[in-house]
Amino acid sequence: MTTPDTPDAARPDPRSPALEQLPANGETRGIALFCHGGTVTSVDPPKERALSLVRMRAFQSFVHRSTADRGIATALLRYRVAGWNGEAADAFQDVRWAIAQLREEHGTDVPIVLVGHSMGGRAALRAGGEPSVTAVCALAPWTPPGEPVMHLGGQTVVILHGRGDRWVPARLSAEFAVRARRAKARVARFTIVGGHGMVRRSHRWHAFARDVVLAGTGLEPMPEAIAHALTQPSPEGLAVPL
Repeated sequence: MTTPDTPDAARPDPRSPALEQLPANGETRGIALFCHGGTVTSVDPPKERALSLVRMRAFQSFVHRSTADRGIATALLRYRVAGWNGEAADAFQDVRWAIAQLREEHGTDVPIVLVGHSMGGRAALRAGGEPSVTAVCALAPWTPPGEPVMHLGGQTVVILHGRGDRWVPARLSAEFAVRARRAKARVARFTIVGGHGMVRRSHRWHAFARDVVLAGTGLEPMPEAIAHALTQPSPEGLAVPL
């Protein structure tokens, strides 16, 4: 299997990223790429039963069930390692690899929407300027101060964050959203009751991701609430209660 480029070619990493794919019913008209969470530092592979993977599998299953007949294929990315790992930004590198794989398999004209949670949200946002990516749906994204935004100019970015999140405080995505707007990204940010696990009102989280996928691939108009938030100034469009 192809692996991402590594800084040290003399020490090839035996671990590889992988894609768990579910096909569209008929012609593929769009792709949703799901990026799970992780941890700050770890060079161990993600555990099969890690909650971060379980959460994203639930999102992938819901979105696929409700959009496959519309032509949406889905892919869940399994990272090489569980950590972000500082400047290595391993999850981001794996998302870039996954996008390249999907472009090679489905063609360069099929739109890709990135859906990421926590560390996966950070990776999805970092990859938001990659070819074929038409929108980013970031769920409780881990966006520390100074996270790059300039590459998102002109991109559609939709964020949903739990107001009671103790793992990744909602203020981080609020600060990121303001900076991304200054970089000319089209940003809407919503808040919801609950915490980082997206367990409370889980159907709202799932439906939110589905709606962004359908709109980001051009198969449906953007839901009215999101379309309205995208046009509102800061802070109105960046702290909309859901």
